[in-house]
Parts: sequence; structure tokens; C-alpha cells
Amino acid sequence: MRKTLLLMSAAAVVATPAALSAQSGYRNLSSRYVQEAQRQHPQVIEEFGGAETGARGAYVESIGRRVATYSGVNPGAYRFTTLNSAVENAFAVPGGYIYITRQLMGLMNDEAELAFVLGHETGHIAANHAQARQAASQRNAIGGILGTILGSVIGGGFGNVIGQLAQTGSQLNTLSFSRNQEYDADRLGISYLARAGYDPAASSTMLAALGRATALQARVQGRDSRSTPEWATTHPNSANRVAQASQMARQTGRAGTGLRNRDQFLNQLDGVFVDDDPAQGVIEGRTFVHPDLRLAFTVPTGYLMQNSTDAVSIQGSAGQAQFRGGRFSGSLQTYIQQRIQQLTGGRTQIQVIENNRTQINGLPVEYVVARAQTSSGIVDVSVFAYAFDQNTAYDFTMLTRGGQGVGPFGSMVNSLRRISAQEATSIRPRVIDIYTVRPGDTVQSLASRMAYSNFQADRFLSLNGLAANARLVPGQRVKLVVYGQRR
Repeated sequence: MRKTLLLMSAAAVVATPAALSAQSGYRNLSSRYVQEAQRQHPQVIEEFGGAETGARGAYVESIGRRVATYSGVNPGAYRFTTLNSAVENAFAVPGGYIYITRQLMGLMNDEAELAFVLGHETGHIAANHAQARQAASQRNAIGGILGTILGSVIGGGFGNVIGQLAQTGSQLNTLSFSRNQEYDADRLGISYLARAGYDPAASSTMLAALGRATALQARVQGRDSRSTPEWATTHPNSANRVAQASQMARQTGRAGTGLRNRDQFLNQLDGVFVDDDPAQGVIEGRTFVHPDLRLAFTVPTGYLMQNSTDAVSIQGSAGQAQFRGGRFSGSLQTYIQQRIQQLTGGRTQIQVIENNRTQINGLPVEYVVARAQTSSGIVDVSVFAYAFDQNTAYDFTMLTRGGQGVGPFGSMVNSLRRISAQEATSIRPRVIDIYTVRPGDTVQSLASRMAYSNFQADRFLSLNGLAANARLVPGQRVKLVVYGQRR
């Protein structure tokens, strides 16, 4: 509260065809979309954990502007922002605003790979790829709270409700580009890369890194309860895409030449957070722990969590839930009714099946189990609200099939607890440490220092783009993920 995997655009920009600058030869972007992007930018920043405003953010901005110079669009129209998000992604919104997450940067091994990612997103904008989807892009790019997501679909069938609740409380309304558009954006990104003086082969190495991360994440998820947000999975990655990028890079005649700027990039990457920022809470296995809010809960086996700025969403085969907090006036019943109102939008009649109060782990709790008739059948809506202090409450809002009630979430609602100060201070962030290989270091010895309890060697190899039989050379710089200090 306050992740993976592929390059995507939430919505690209449609430029006005006649908007050309007589002085520069660049075309401009539609003022309408620029204004929308400016208005939505603070919401994007809030949803995705904040933005880098220091040297690292300025560095990303400078690389973005360097490649954008060759896009045909006025480079001053673009704005590049690094987000404090644990999801590996990059995307663009109307008006030339391009975003990249610090988690995706952690996969990269040099500046040229960063330039390709930014060039790919710039390419979507320059090529007007959203034109065929303009009607969809005119909808709000940022969704509202739970009621905005669910209010219009609660009567549309249980499956729709489940799918929507699985998404974050405030989300990007994504567009899915065609395979040809993805290849076109790759082609444009490679062109910008070469013309800006970078090695165009960085395109295929970056896409290969994404492929490795995707495969590893699939293996890790067998033992973890972290899921990938839908907005992060709208574009398929494939070995074929890597091969195509490699071929396009060779066609420039510059593959293997040009800048990679590995050391400059690694210097900027040193100290970057990996995975969850403790300020937003962390997912460890099946448990969510928030050191600042001083709380923890555990989801049932087989259920997955998504952590967003203001909520944690939980999904599984038998139901969906969302955990969030808010201010209340001392009446948990009023708080619950507000949650139900937000959920249904006031457009669906519900029947209260159970209304009760209890104590869980020393916390006063009130709960309501209600039932709603949808076009696809009966849905049970349950809200458990916990009073943490005089002004703050937290709740689980759950959706299950009719007749199940809280059912599959019984263990979860009974697991919410306060954590001690000692437990809270023990939660530290994972950060990237740029390490210079010394004589005697091996893949195994360095992997053992990775701040994970499983897949240490796999994570180390994937992070650094190394083969399983790789030999490390003294003086070589590699990335480790270690425990750091909280901000």
C-alpha cells in the first residue's frame, strides 16, 4: 500500500498532423493531449510511489531527450520520469509523458539499454500508434478508488467483478498495441539508438533481459504470493521479438559499435531500491507487512497479492479481496457502509446476511456479509473493518461466489495484527550494490550474498545477464541485491 514485465504504453499520443514548427522542422503534439498529460501527471506519480527528483531522475531525462531528438517530434514536448515502483515496466501517456520504473532500470546493464527502452516508448508516440485506439484513449487514463473500478461492473457478472477487483485501486487504463506496432516501436527505438550514437544491439540484449526476468518470475511465483498487475502485462515478449531486434540492429550497419556507457549507468544504478519500498509495505511470501503502519496479515495458500500506493489487492480461484485503510469517526458500521457504497456505486441492491462485531488479535472488529444478484449469478460481498485507533480503520473488502461468504478468506481476516517496534525496524529495503569482482570471487560466492532466501544464483545470473557457466574476472563490475537502509 501507499508490480512484470514488458515494455508497454498506457496510451500513446496522437499528434496533430499539421502542427509543424517552421524553425526546427519538428512537429508538435496536440495541445489537448499535452494538457491532459499535465493534469494526470500528479496522479500517476502518486499511484506509482513517487518520482526520482535528484541526479538519477535528471540522468534518465537526459538520455530520453537524447534519443527523442531523432523522433521527428519536438523533443521539448517529452517528459521522462523515473517512478518508485516495484513493477518492471515503462509506459507513455498522452501528451508526451514517458515513465520508467526503477525496477525495470535494475534489469539493465548499460546506458544503451536504457536508451532503447526510452526510444521504444518515444517511437509509439512518434508513430501515432494510438490513432486506431483513440476512442479508448479518450477515457480517463487514471481510474478512481474501488467504487470507480467496480461500480459500473458489479451488475455485469461475477467474472467481471473478480477481474476488476484484482487490479489496483487506482490504475492506468491501458491500451494493447498490435504485434506489428510493437515491432514498429522497436524499429524506431533502434533507429533513434543508432542515430544518437549508441550500440543498436542494446535493443536485443534489453529484450533478452526482460525475457529472463519473465521466466524467472514465473518460477519464483510458485513459492511467492506476488502477482503482476494487469497494466504490466499488455505486451507479449518472445524470443522472436529478440531475434527481430537483433536483425534490425544489424541492418543499421552499426551493431556492436557505438556507446554502451556501462560504467556511467552502473554508477547511477548504485543504491536503487529493488522490489518493495518499505514505505509502501512489503510482500514476503504470503505475508504483507507495513513497518510504518505497524501491521501485518497473511493471505491463504495459493492467493496472490498486488501492492499499490493505497491498497493491497488479493486474488485467487475462489474470490478476490482488497485491503485498504481510511479515516473514520468512531463508527465502524458507518465506515463499512461507505465501503459498500463505493463498491456498488449505489446501483446494486444488496441483502445483508450477517452483521456482527468481535475482536481479532486485540483489535475491535465489525463486519458485514451481504449478497447481491448479478446477471451471472449471486455474489457475496463481505467487509471486515478493524479499528486501529480513534481516527483510523483498516478493512478487507471481499467478493466470493454466492453462499461462500467470507469462506476462503477466513484465515486472512483472522491474521491481521499489529507488529512490534522491533519487527518494524527489522524490515529493510533491498538495494542494488555495484560490486567490483575480486580474485577468488565466483558466481556461487557472490550469489550467496543476494538478499533472498531462494533462487539466489538464478537471480544473480539473470540480473547480470550471465550464463550459468560464467566465470567472473577480477575488476569486472556486477550487480548484487543486498539489504540497505531505509530512507
